[in-house]
Amino acid sequence: MRTSPRPFLIALAALLALVLVPVAVDRLAAARVESRTAKAFQEGMGTPLPPQVRVRGVPVLTQLASGTLRHVDITAHDIPADGSARPLPVTELALGLDGLRKSDDDKEAQAREAEATAYLSYPDVSNALGIEIGQAAQPGRITATVVLPLDTEVNVTTAVSAASGNRISFHDFQVTGGALPGIGRTLLDRVFAQPIQLRNIPQGLHLRTVRTTATGLTARFSGESVTFRPDDSTGRAA
Repeated sequence: MRTSPRPFLIALAALLALVLVPVAVDRLAAARVESRTAKAFQEGMGTPLPPQVRVRGVPVLTQLASGTLRHVDITAHDIPADGSARPLPVTELALGLDGLRKSDDDKEAQAREAEATAYLSYPDVSNALGIEIGQAAQPGRITATVVLPLDTEVNVTTAVSAASGNRISFHDFQVTGGALPGIGRTLLDRVFAQPIQLRNIPQGLHLRTVRTTATGLTARFSGESVTFRPDDSTGRAA
């Protein structure tokens, strides 16, 4: 006598329900946290669009119950620069946050540890400096074009590096094309003497390295106790 497959199918369906329903509920909770985090980040950093947020690790419900998210990835675009005489916006900021926890009063969130990579386009860096720049042939250097009276152009290169206080410094000038008179040297001193400070980076992140690419600068950060305040701009690095 042939055995009917119906009891097996019913048992299989019940087993799948036991597995899939909790997964669906957990994913729904994750999506809600991701949406709220994106909204808070957008408000705090002043981005035109919400960032992409991804909560890692399962189950998320268990992490929420503990009050700490194990790992969160955030990718934001077009972060404006405020409070600076030479504003340099961040074209893209990719954050990896470990141990993200909300404060008891919901006014801030803090990550136990964090790493970040900021991409700064050459057009934005050029606007901040007031002089056209691009990538040089040598690693770690950029080119700058100095326009002198009578439309004479002089090309120079300068090294780029990380400085304390989340600043990008320029040093070791080299003339690569044309003659640089005193007026040109004065212009370069005025443009490059003071490092550019990045004022739109979450508090607690510290600039470690700056690398040149074909289209812009890549700045890498890391830090502990990195703080975000959704409704308070003081949560950004000064």
